[in-house]
Amino acid sequence: MRTIMLVAGIIVALVLGKLFIFSKSGEGKGSDAKKGGEGKGAKSSGGAVPVNVFIVGKESIENQIFASGTVVPNEEVNLMAEISGRLVKLDIKEGSYVAKGQLIAKINDRELQAQLQKVAYNQDLSKKIEARQKKLLNVEAINLEEYDVTSNNIRVLDAEKEVIEAQLEKTEIRAPFSGRIGLKFISEGAYLAPGTPIVTIVQSNPVKIDFTVPEKYSPSIRVGSSVKFNLDGDPSTYSAKILAIDPKVDENLRTLRVRALAGNPDGRFVPGMFVKVLADLDANRAAIMIPTEAIVPVLKGKKVFVIKDGKAQEAMVTTGLRTDKKIQIIDGLQPGDSLITSGIIAIKPNTAVKVNL
Repeated sequence: MRTIMLVAGIIVALVLGKLFIFSKSGEGKGSDAKKGGEGKGAKSSGGAVPVNVFIVGKESIENQIFASGTVVPNEEVNLMAEISGRLVKLDIKEGSYVAKGQLIAKINDRELQAQLQKVAYNQDLSKKIEARQKKLLNVEAINLEEYDVTSNNIRVLDAEKEVIEAQLEKTEIRAPFSGRIGLKFISEGAYLAPGTPIVTIVQSNPVKIDFTVPEKYSPSIRVGSSVKFNLDGDPSTYSAKILAIDPKVDENLRTLRVRALAGNPDGRFVPGMFVKVLADLDANRAAIMIPTEAIVPVLKGKKVFVIKDGKAQEAMVTTGLRTDKKIQIIDGLQPGDSLITSGIIAIKPNTAVKVNL
């Protein structure tokens, strides 16, 4: 019995000792784990994001814009018939040069010539009658009313003559300016109605260069200033002078149409050609330029991050000209601002940051 009690006591002592030792080691590990977790958490929450910073300042930039343009003839017109009739003469060669006033086409005018001759005969007769009646009026052989009727007939015939002569002028189609004949639309012998196209005349020396610029540059475009342009496949650079500016902005595209004038003595520029235009605007001596990588596109526009009191703060900006590495800021930043240029994806407003030295 004593042996059994002794064995039972030893077993109880071993069990109690084991429980006491394991509980102590568990508390130690839990405490260590807790301390380690708190340490890591504190280290994680207290760290600042390292970033690169660009100090905003003012600098001088050349204000240049590139635009697409089209060569336009100085003058161009489609010659058309003004009256009906048969085309009896079309003495032109397609692509040839014509001088101002040169006869291009002639419409049959025999009927009008006959009417003009008829009026001439009546005029001659009326003038003879008027001369005789004037002598009779002086001796009071006729009354004044008869003489007035004859004088009025002379004036009416003069007016009829002018109408016929005007019709005769319309039978001759002449070049309104010097230029080159295009491809003819009709052949000799055809019957023409008013408005029938005959041929096109194009004056291509000088030529006009039409191009458009965004509306925000309209204050910098001036009549008389020079622009440069290039042709596709031609390394040479040519110059033109701004001739006119459209007085209104295209409300759909928000662009302003500009027209320049360029000499073309050798015929190098053919109307309809595509050209690349470079316009030098007024240089900006106090522009705010920042690296392009600092810009973050957002739904409402563009934003950047600046450092204030050791934390990142976002600022909405309005941009202007762009170069290969920088972009102009028109509004939203001031000289001296500390602009964040790296790690932007990981930054949120009020994020603590540390500037890389």
